[in-house]
Parts: sequence; structure tokens; C-alpha cells
Amino acid sequence: MKPQSGATSCLMLREGTIFERSTPERKGFQLSFPEVPRLTPTTFSRTEPAELPEVAELQVVRHFTRLSSWNYAIDLGTFPLGSCTMKYNPRINEEMAALAGFCDVHPELPPPFCQGSLRLIFQLERALAEIVGLDACTLQPAAGALGEFTGLTMVRAFHEKHGSHRKYVLVPESAHGTNPASCILAGYQAITIKVGPEGYMTTASVEDAISKYGRDIAALMTTNPNTLGVFEQNISHIAELLHGIGAQLIMDGANMNAILGIAKPGDMGVDVMQYNLHKTFSTPHGGGGPGAGPVACRSHLIPFLPNPRIVHKAGIYDVEYLPDSIGKVKGAFGNFGVMVRALTYIMNHGSQGLRTVSKNAVINANYLRAQLQKKYQLGTSTPHFHECVLSDSRQIQQNGTKTLQIAKALMDYGYHPPTVYFPLTVPGAMLIEPTETESLQELDQLAEAFLEIAARIENKEDTFENAPTKTFVGKVDEVGAARKLILSVDDRPR
Repeated sequence: MKPQSGATSCLMLREGTIFERSTPERKGFQLSFPEVPRLTPTTFSRTEPAELPEVAELQVVRHFTRLSSWNYAIDLGTFPLGSCTMKYNPRINEEMAALAGFCDVHPELPPPFCQGSLRLIFQLERALAEIVGLDACTLQPAAGALGEFTGLTMVRAFHEKHGSHRKYVLVPESAHGTNPASCILAGYQAITIKVGPEGYMTTASVEDAISKYGRDIAALMTTNPNTLGVFEQNISHIAELLHGIGAQLIMDGANMNAILGIAKPGDMGVDVMQYNLHKTFSTPHGGGGPGAGPVACRSHLIPFLPNPRIVHKAGIYDVEYLPDSIGKVKGAFGNFGVMVRALTYIMNHGSQGLRTVSKNAVINANYLRAQLQKKYQLGTSTPHFHECVLSDSRQIQQNGTKTLQIAKALMDYGYHPPTVYFPLTVPGAMLIEPTETESLQELDQLAEAFLEIAARIENKEDTFENAPTKTFVGKVDEVGAARKLILSVDDRPR
């Protein structure tokens, strides 16, 4: 059976920029002359007209509708990006976020006038802390990377409060890709820890780092399960080693989708961790935001959480400011609409529902692994959790076809490619995460596309050098694109 979602050739209209459709004096709407005097101070008045396209309403509608038809999205089909967790956003989340009491609230309203919103933030912080087994949480960070930076900055403040100025953060090579950059931004030097042949950290590698850097180590920052989709089996012992030198264990929660309701990072010895609400709790993902990367911590790090903190006293929700706080990391209380969606998701599922989410995510990933290992080399033989890693090693031997060609060939079958060439520990990696929301039928169709590509390579029918052939934009000249950068409209070929 051919994959039902296979791509086909069809009418696609080329589209320039909206400015190319602009004609002087053309208007999309018309405002009546104001009956009240203009109150804008002259110091804020423009001296020249704004550089906006002059187009009719119909042109605007057609322009953006045509552009939207080029996009691949989770609402169209499976989005098997490993580590990025492109999961479906239930529509009930959007309905709740659109309620007038939530979407119309002003961030500067005094607490007595926004009790409902403060209560929602307070409840979501409590729920997230409970889910991971830690003592408190902040929702301020606007994204996962900002959450990493916030957690690291809290650790720095903790050490400095106790007179310790540490230099290093240990980062295993199986950690999430943004971790080393976050360490540098927080003022630390990242020290790479090698993973063992099974794909997870060994206690020996951490002991070696401790013997070399000692009490200059501020923390170890890991992702668990890691970017290989493998659980860090020595995590509790490693936590003990770190705590023995006064260092902290930081967890990147990018892969929490694998262990909801099954394991709690707090029970593993984690001191501080960030979440990605778009990865685990189904809020919108990508496109530059808005997002949310909450941070949870143990009690000894609470004094350093970002200000302000929401408190509940005598039935009233209010704010307080911690004297040792690292300060604000985002305006107001963070991106509130994302918080509404996340709490809706949590309350809609309940504790057992969240556990089922992770169980299904693990089952789906391992089902795909079992199907695809028939034709592809596994990145590790260690059991996977929510995602699995393949390698292109068989395809290179059979026909010289590499991961990039396989990924592009997959587009001709109607699928977004998986994450490629990451994690770096697996040469020619293809990191696949189906999430819990994909049905057996969808998984079978995705597996069939992968297997048919592999069969055509094995039978030397195709190297897929010219893939994709059915997409609106076909194979690009990557070398030429790198050498002849188009940095502005004026640089485009005429």
C-alpha cells in the first residue's frame, strides 16, 4: 500500500513580497475623519510616511493565503522532528486562551483587578512543580533557552551568596544542543562530558571531571532522557557525586514528554530544571514565539527565583519581591496566553492522562524503531524512550546515499523530514519522535515511506540526488547559496 499522504504535483502559484504588489494611493481600508482633536504630541509625529505596502484588502488575503499553502504543519500530517516534539495543540487550549477574561487582561493591572489571572499562574506553577517533584516554579522565561539561562543564573546567584565563585558547568555530549551556549551566556565555561557506548553518562566520566576541576564546578547540565532518546541510568549516583562537592544538578526538561507521571526529576536528585511548554504541554511551537520555558527548583534555590513572585494569603493573590532574586527575565509575568493553554492541557488530562501521554509516546517511538531497524542502522542498541535514532551507514554502503538525500526524499512522500545530523554522537543521524498523538495508521504510513526509500536505495534504483521533485521549491544549489548570499531584496537575481 502506498503512503496515503504521499506528495503529488499540483498547481502552485509563485509569490513575491507584498511590497511588489504595492501601488501608490491604493487603499485596503478607509477611516472616517476623526471628530475629536488629535492628542498625539508633535514630538512623536512622523516626519515621513511609514514605509508600508499600499494594497487592497483582497490582495492581502490572497497573498497570505498563498503563502500559507506552502507551509507544512502538524495539522496537515506527521511531524517527526526528534528532540523538538512537534505535538498537536488541542483546540480546547485555544478556546480557553481566547476567553475575554484571559486575552483582554492588561499586564499592569493591580492584583485586586486580576485575581483570576494570578490564580491561574499560581496554580500552573504548583502543578508544574508537582509533576517534576520540586518545590517551586517560575513561569517568567519566554522560551526553553531563556529557561536554561534563568536556571544557570539562579545557580550562579546561589554559589555567590555562599561566597563561592565557580567557573565550570559539565555538559554531556548527549545533552540538548542549546545547553553549552546557555552556560556561556550565564558566565560559565562548558566542559564536555563523553557518554558511554550505551548512549548515557558513566559515573566514571563524571568522577574524572570532578577530580580535574573539583569545587570549581558549579553544576552539571543534562537532558533526561537525553537527545539519543536514552534514559540516563546513572543520574541518581551522579547527583550524589555533584552534591558531594556542593555543585548542582540542572536538568533540561526538553524531553519531559517521555516521563510524565512515570518518573520525577526531583527523585533523581535534580536541583533545578526548565520545561518547554510547547514540547511537553502542547502550547504552540516555533515561528519566533511567544513561548514559555518555566523553571522549577528545590527549596534552597527559591530565594533566587525571578521577581515578582505570586503569593496566596488570606484568600487573596498578591505579588512579593525576593531580596536575593536574580531579577526579572521577562516583562510582566511572562507570556500569559501560553500559560492558559498549558494549564488547560494539564487539567484536561489529569495525572493519569499525563502518564498515558508519555506511555503512548514511548510506545509509538519504539514501534517505529522496530519497523525501521529492518532497513536502517540504529544509532544505539540501548532501549529508546520517546524518540529513536537511525543512521545512514547502511545506505552509504549500498548506494552512497546519505542522510540529507533520505530526508529530502521523504518530502516527496508528503512528510516533513526528521531532525538530521543530530545528535552529533551518531554519524549521519536521523532523530525521529512521533509523539503520542500519532495513530497506528499514521505510523505505518510513515514507516512505509522510510522503508520504500531504503528499498530503492538497496536495489540501486535511486540515490535521490535530485530530491525533492514534488515540492514547490525543488533541490537548491546549496554550494551556490552559501557563496552567493542574498541578504536583501536588492541582491536578488533580476
